[in-house]
Amino acid sequence: MSLGDREKLFRYRRGIPKFILALSCLFLFLNFWSFPQTQPTLEVSARDYADYSRVIVASSKPLSTSIEKSESFLFVKIRANTPFRIQKESLQSRFIKSVEWSQGRGFYTLTIRTQHADFSYDSFKVSNPPQFIIDIYPNGRKDEEEIPYTPAETPVVEARTERVDSPSQDPECIVIDPGHGGLEVGAKGKFGTLEKGLTLAIGMKLAEIVRQRRACNIVLTRDSDLDISLEDRAAVANNNKATLFISIHVNSSYRKGAAGPETFFLSKDATDEEARRLAFLENNSENLANNIEADDEDVIKMILWDMAQTAYLKQSSELAERIQNELNLLWGTTNRGIKQAPFKVLTGVACPAVLIEVAFISNAQEERKLLTEEYQLKVAEAIYKGLSNFLRENSHL
Repeated sequence: MSLGDREKLFRYRRGIPKFILALSCLFLFLNFWSFPQTQPTLEVSARDYADYSRVIVASSKPLSTSIEKSESFLFVKIRANTPFRIQKESLQSRFIKSVEWSQGRGFYTLTIRTQHADFSYDSFKVSNPPQFIIDIYPNGRKDEEEIPYTPAETPVVEARTERVDSPSQDPECIVIDPGHGGLEVGAKGKFGTLEKGLTLAIGMKLAEIVRQRRACNIVLTRDSDLDISLEDRAAVANNNKATLFISIHVNSSYRKGAAGPETFFLSKDATDEEARRLAFLENNSENLANNIEADDEDVIKMILWDMAQTAYLKQSSELAERIQNELNLLWGTTNRGIKQAPFKVLTGVACPAVLIEVAFISNAQEERKLLTEEYQLKVAEAIYKGLSNFLRENSHL
């Protein structure tokens, strides 16, 4: 081989790596643009309840929305910087005729068509997972009567009871029981947060929401840092002829992964060991095997019998379910289901009664959220929504 041929071969071999590198870059470039990128999704579903229909717009990213009513239509505008992938479940609703998507420049519009124009609606957002929820009330029936909630300058209920006169019958009465108080501090969070403070804050906000949205009596078992016995709390409900009794608590667990809300109603036997342990802690009993005294056990049997005769047990279960559903939406948790446990605070209450563990204070993430006024208000809103749904379905109470 001549010297010239050797030089040509050398230059050829030296150019091969550069050629391969160029081909690789071209392949990666074409591969990037040929495969579809992950798009955020928009999914709409609808569900009927006793007196209203709910439309849920779910997404994989936070939503910026506005809503407008026109005749028998609701128009939900969703601003979008990037395209969404639209998903729609099959629609089965008594009042909603159709839901349709359309796309504009920088936004999507969801058009909800109803059976007629005589309806009202309410809407709110859930952050985790991102959801925009619209509740539609046919014939204009809506407990809120278009009255928005506006926090008072000082979130304090001046008196434990606010009376509303009714000429025909006893007015509706909702008793709100902020758990613990005084020396009974309840559970303690990792950041030093005390259960008694959180339950009072949420209870006060719930009382303010109920006061603004319903024509009824509002009774708080405590409106300050007081130690009220479990028996006295039940007596407050009965002395005021309560329509509902809502006891608010914050949960705690030795399990690291424990999270989310739980709602209980009365039973002599606990649903599971965790519920039994919780009842033991709330009742402040001496042991798990005999977590209530013999006399109290007879009282529970008597109350359960009385509740069964007057449908309180069934109604308490329904009330617990409605509240649990709304709290699940708020926290974005898988439904833990409603539970039963022998809570002493519920034993003597002669009306539908539930005990709500709104979150786990032993969970650092949930504790941080509960420390904010914004999230306390969201919890109160969720509880109100649940009890309002229950009362709408049980208007005879």
